[in-house]
Amino acid sequence: MSNEPKEMSRRGFMSTGGAALLGGVVLGALPMGAKEPAAPSPLPRTWDASFDVVVVGTGFAGLTAAIEARLAGATVLVIDKMPLHGGNSIINGGDFAAAGNSFQKEAGVQDSPELMLKDMLRAGSYLNHPDLARMVAEHSNEALEWCRTFIGAKFNRLNFHGGHSVKRSVQTYNQSGSGLVNPLLAKAKALGVEVLLRTKMIRLITGGKGRIVGLEVRRNFKWPDDASGTPGFIKARRAVVLAAGGFSQDIALRQIHDPRLTPKFESTNHPGATGEAILAACSAGAMDVQMDWIQLGPWTSPDEPGFGHGPQVCERIVGYGLMVDPATGKRFFKETGNRKERADAIIAIGHPVIILGDSYAIGKQVVPKVLGKAMEVGVVKKFDTLEALAAAYGVPVQPFLDQVARWNGFVEKGKDEDFDCKLFPDSRTTAAAPFYAMRLWPRVHHTMGGLVVNVDTQVIGFDLKPIKGLYAAGEITGGVHGAVRLGSVAMADCVVNGRIAGRKASAEKPWS
Repeated sequence: MSNEPKEMSRRGFMSTGGAALLGGVVLGALPMGAKEPAAPSPLPRTWDASFDVVVVGTGFAGLTAAIEARLAGATVLVIDKMPLHGGNSIINGGDFAAAGNSFQKEAGVQDSPELMLKDMLRAGSYLNHPDLARMVAEHSNEALEWCRTFIGAKFNRLNFHGGHSVKRSVQTYNQSGSGLVNPLLAKAKALGVEVLLRTKMIRLITGGKGRIVGLEVRRNFKWPDDASGTPGFIKARRAVVLAAGGFSQDIALRQIHDPRLTPKFESTNHPGATGEAILAACSAGAMDVQMDWIQLGPWTSPDEPGFGHGPQVCERIVGYGLMVDPATGKRFFKETGNRKERADAIIAIGHPVIILGDSYAIGKQVVPKVLGKAMEVGVVKKFDTLEALAAAYGVPVQPFLDQVARWNGFVEKGKDEDFDCKLFPDSRTTAAAPFYAMRLWPRVHHTMGGLVVNVDTQVIGFDLKPIKGLYAAGEITGGVHGAVRLGSVAMADCVVNGRIAGRKASAEKPWS
């Protein structure tokens, strides 16, 4: 193209940050029902750098997409507005749901993609886009094995999460998402993927026929100062992949979709989970879906900030210990219910509740290092007797002891007659001292809604057609999980769809 804007080398952009000027105004979102693609926006006079594929986000989905795009021969840049890589992925619990995985087979657990899909649809109130949910379930074990064999991530525990029919979640060796993120980052860099932190996407740049041709960024961005950094423009010759996560930390945005989620509800997310990439895509003509389905984690504690250490204790002992209302000493909901069910039940109580387990439950299910950290920060407490536990939390003693006895009777029968909690073959009565307990109060955890995508991870516009040159994967998308995301399915979602996005983006015909 004889009139193509000039472009600097990638090295030049990395070292200078770029400073091109752009005329025109930011593109506005099309109204619902519009049948024309977004109009082109003025191109920058100079592109500061040019890559085949540009990925926004350094979590599971973004790094996976970058690796697959690079393996397909594309030049790839990954950007992230934060000073540290990983986003929410690096602080997640490291559990990866995979149907029919080798850990299940070793433990004699019968599972299938069909059962995993059934669980996802049931938890999602059948609001899941079926083809998207099916894609995750059917390719979950393939994705796990790719992480183990090609990426080199280590997994060593089989866990259960509420809402699943069976134990199917395999945990990283260090009980953290960093156990996968860091190997992904190392692999990406070894393959020649360029990673640029402190680089915030401001908007997507649209060319002819609504095609995404690049993005405007602020280089050397210092979160959260929106005025910081230097303007720059990056050309995406083939495609942009959005993998920037959700918006749990943007209180104003989440209250637009769910007014109940006031500042009194903190979030487990990293501070940068504020949703600008979703809004930028919508401004470029992308359609969003199910933004009002926002999940609260029922396993967080008011006795520590953020995600904390408590969830790794709470989630491990559901089905092995009981959850009670400290005001009455009685159970109020099934401990193995899905996240929304449990969070809603706790919120209905109106104050923090307690989950407890004895030495058998804790010793069998909780990694000693995790327990040690949880006790060190004071979120989990140890007691020699049930009476001492009740006294510490102001629980009426006799009703509490009676409830523990009733629970123990259900465990011996293998059937919870009150709330239908799932009891495992190796569950035992809560009777072996010492006893451990923690308080629970929900925090905003996952935004199920986001950009509309198809099974090829193409972002869909308001004309109901794919937006050329734009892909998305991970929490930034909607439709996969419906009303409720089952615990540990996020990693499967991100890796399955990140791989697809990377391959499809790299296969796009270059626009220039």
